[in-house]
Amino acid sequence: MSQDETAAPTETRRLPGWAWKVGAGLLALVAGAAAAVAHPPWSVWLGLLGYPLLMLLSERARGWKGAFGLGWLAGFAYFFISCWWVAEAFLVNAEAHAWMAPFAASLLPAGLALFWAGATALYRRFTHAGVLRVLLFAGLFSVFEWLRGHILTGFPWNPAGASWEAGSAPSQWAAWVGVYGLSLITVLAVSTPAVFLGAGRLKAKFGVLALGVVMLGALFVGGALRLGGGEVRLTDTVVRIVQPDVGQEAKWDAAMFENVVSRYVNLTSSLSGARPDVVIWPEGALPITANDAFGSWVGEAIDRSIEPDQTLVAGFSRAEAGPDGPRYFNSLFVMRDDGQTLTVTGVYDKHRLVPFGEFLPAGGLMSATGLRSLVHVPSDFSHGPRPAPVDIPGAPRAQPLICYESLYPGFTSTEGGRPGWIVNISNDAWFGRTSGPLQHLNLASYRAIETGLPMVRATPTGVSALIDPWGRVRARLDPGESGVLDVRLPYATSRPPYSLYGDGLTTLLCMIVLLFGSSLSFRTIFSRDSLARSGQDSD
Repeated sequence: MSQDETAAPTETRRLPGWAWKVGAGLLALVAGAAAAVAHPPWSVWLGLLGYPLLMLLSERARGWKGAFGLGWLAGFAYFFISCWWVAEAFLVNAEAHAWMAPFAASLLPAGLALFWAGATALYRRFTHAGVLRVLLFAGLFSVFEWLRGHILTGFPWNPAGASWEAGSAPSQWAAWVGVYGLSLITVLAVSTPAVFLGAGRLKAKFGVLALGVVMLGALFVGGALRLGGGEVRLTDTVVRIVQPDVGQEAKWDAAMFENVVSRYVNLTSSLSGARPDVVIWPEGALPITANDAFGSWVGEAIDRSIEPDQTLVAGFSRAEAGPDGPRYFNSLFVMRDDGQTLTVTGVYDKHRLVPFGEFLPAGGLMSATGLRSLVHVPSDFSHGPRPAPVDIPGAPRAQPLICYESLYPGFTSTEGGRPGWIVNISNDAWFGRTSGPLQHLNLASYRAIETGLPMVRATPTGVSALIDPWGRVRARLDPGESGVLDVRLPYATSRPPYSLYGDGLTTLLCMIVLLFGSSLSFRTIFSRDSLARSGQDSD
């Protein structure tokens, strides 16, 4: 093995220090921004080259601290473009909360960028000049993507693997390795050209590039074969998805309350399509708790809109007595008309709550600053138990996922038997006509691919849709559209490997990639040259 294959990547800067820092910083911002626009709704696949650009910048940084800074800049650009829509929630009641919008739009990406910074810092610390260093970069990056989805309950918005639109050929690999495994494959495949800008034998470089080409080919060809080998079969169950096009500001306008209720009940009882067996309303459909709705004129109006032997699935907040006062839950209610009255047959309480949206860390301080009003209940929502399927009269058992929960792989349980579908109710009205609802649809659709289950999504105004078990949208209502979708529920596919083994296959794959990618590092990490270099890096 030649010396240049075991040495650390050399710093080839010829510019003055300040010029290098400015130029590298700008390129890091470009790398993050490019990777962000690879996601829907833009789907600029050329943006995936932001990952090899970040790899090269990390190698040429002055030590791990420099790489940390460049990784943070790239991550900030990525998450600012991916998550700027969070500011829209603060504009619903602009008079009270608009001043907080810039802080929300900047602090969230600033925090999430630390995961990218950690990955690039570790890569710079342990990298080597051999061509297999690309394995180390992709492996470390994917580990930190997984951590981002789990630490402090996690925020798995736009992992790298979700750059492929759900339902496309490359997205089908999530059926085997989930979205995190797809992130590893994607970053590794697109980063292989970076090995040409570094030491190593030319033959080895072409070998690594060929590996990347084969991986990309496998994503498209293998995914296309899976799509071509599956046939959508429809059950006899007819589901009506209700989207009334109610903006968030209208929900909290007392003068609009009766109109909002009328929109829901009129669409529910509409004779425009097939007679539904199940009617789906979105999360937080009405600005009233279930305790106040049932037994009032609201409950009577809902009851009249549901025909005998029909089931209504709807999202309401609810309160129950607790030892220290009322406890509030964000819940999904299953209600059945038995021919006489509308009866609640099942309740699912949301398990994974949204920080600052449904519960407030440092709640006393948040109340003092006015953030409490964003929750719209007097105190935080309480966590429900871990997601489990519920019985839906007139339809197969379903796995409920309320809004934010659809971001998380592995939340579909087989407790009591595998469910036949996923019902995802969401309140994307908070985010208006931004990229947020469109990306939320894409991320939620990956749960259908991973589980082999069809998904029904209902939002007040966002993207309500029927999604087949391959992640393809079969019917949809977009933001600003009002109406119903009367659809027949597809059958589930056989259980995909990811549904059986979870992140186990991904963990094994990542360990193999890190083992091969870091082997040269392990050989040199305790060498005299490496120790000397470590001293320079800490300067």
